[in-house]
Amino acid sequence: MAVDAVTSLAAGALAGLVTCAGLAGAPTRAGSLLASVNYFGTVDLVVGLRPLLRAGGSVVTISSNSTTVQPAIPESVVNACLAHDEEGARQLADEVGSMVTYPASKLALAYWVRRHAVGPDWAGAGLRLNAIAPGMIETPMVGDMRSDPEVGPLLDMLPIPVGRTGRPEEIAALVELLLGPDGGFFCGSVLFCDGGSDALLRPADWPAPWDISVRDLGRKLS
Repeated sequence: MAVDAVTSLAAGALAGLVTCAGLAGAPTRAGSLLASVNYFGTVDLVVGLRPLLRAGGSVVTISSNSTTVQPAIPESVVNACLAHDEEGARQLADEVGSMVTYPASKLALAYWVRRHAVGPDWAGAGLRLNAIAPGMIETPMVGDMRSDPEVGPLLDMLPIPVGRTGRPEEIAALVELLLGPDGGFFCGSVLFCDGGSDALLRPADWPAPWDISVRDLGRKLS
């Protein structure tokens, strides 16, 4: 339905696409809802609208720095998403809850972008596919989380080296870069914009040197 509506409104052609709709985890919110909206809703929309993109077109998806700063992300949910098993992912997400399904859905999305951006349907067709991983940004979603008696105190536990939360326009500036001609050399990138949280908590995890051993190569290609 969304693909048909956009196709009609865009008269069959798109120069760019930004998928920024998403849901946060909450104690009273089903994990299955996050899996369907954050991962499957994004991926299915991007795949459905890709044929409308002109050569040189760009797609920007929104991941999250929770993919690297939140512990205990359920790998089973990530794998089910990447296998495009929505029913299985929804069931697993309900079992583990939405608080950890959020980073799982965003991690799966980042992996999907990196796997597909370099392929024949994207880079090979002159199309760019990238992701932004914001930190804590002062949006209505974060405002709702602050008002929750369980989730609100957890937000204050996240260290942000620059000493403040982010502004929506700071993420918008990155989106503008990736959509425009000045972002033409970005391909399969996941850009962190989080005030330094990821760098503080994982200073030596990235860049990760490439281990070209047979075992590592097999894992990367599987």
